[in-house]
Amino acid sequence: MIMTQKEMLFIVQSQLAIDLNCSIDDLNGEKDSIIFVEAKQNPGCRPYPRKARYFEILSMGKSIVVSATPERLLIAKTHMQGKNRDTVFSLPFIRGLYLHFLPDVERIKPMTPPKLFSFELIKREEVFSLFDGTRFNEAIIFDRNLPWQTDLVMLAKQNGEIVGVAGASKTCAKMWQISEEVLPEYRNFGLASYLVNRLTFEILGRGEIPSYDCISSHIASQRVAHRVGYYPAWVTDWRVNFEGLES
Repeated sequence: MIMTQKEMLFIVQSQLAIDLNCSIDDLNGEKDSIIFVEAKQNPGCRPYPRKARYFEILSMGKSIVVSATPERLLIAKTHMQGKNRDTVFSLPFIRGLYLHFLPDVERIKPMTPPKLFSFELIKREEVFSLFDGTRFNEAIIFDRNLPWQTDLVMLAKQNGEIVGVAGASKTCAKMWQISEEVLPEYRNFGLASYLVNRLTFEILGRGEIPSYDCISSHIASQRVAHRVGYYPAWVTDWRVNFEGLES
């Protein structure tokens, strides 16, 4: 049975609170309020790489949470306190916002497969036997040194050739991250939406949570999320540039 929207949001916010070293209440604070917290690698946090100097900003629509190591936290406070949302997210050291989508469980439905294609679900152990790392690297993780890998892949084939993929990586106990890529000549056939939809229901059927992520400038990817039945749940940036601001 697919979890409710409320259950899903609680699990997601619980994980984000662990990752950012904040509380669920911080994520749901008053509109445009800014909560500053010192970053900490808590047990259970998702295994994204962190350097000695770390910064992440996140908003789920109301409050803004800034999690950073001490020097960057002080810089953030200096530049952000007393500012409105638009000013905060337009500061020079913010480089590019990522949008994170969650499925709307009351709206999302299984999609009809596009004609003229066949589809197949494969698991992690089959990925490296099918791909050489030169194609579909926007959807599949080929770096074996990373602490997470692509665990599920939905393939689209035509005449036996792989023409599109959606890959999902399990990044923590309950959450998966989905990406997709379709060869240019096979776009506009509905493949990206269908692949993401199939993978979404595969994950939901396991009682777990898929998220679909893309950079804010990638309009085509956002359209895929909307067509499938996802909604924008939070925005982040961690690829910041503090050059000239740090000692």
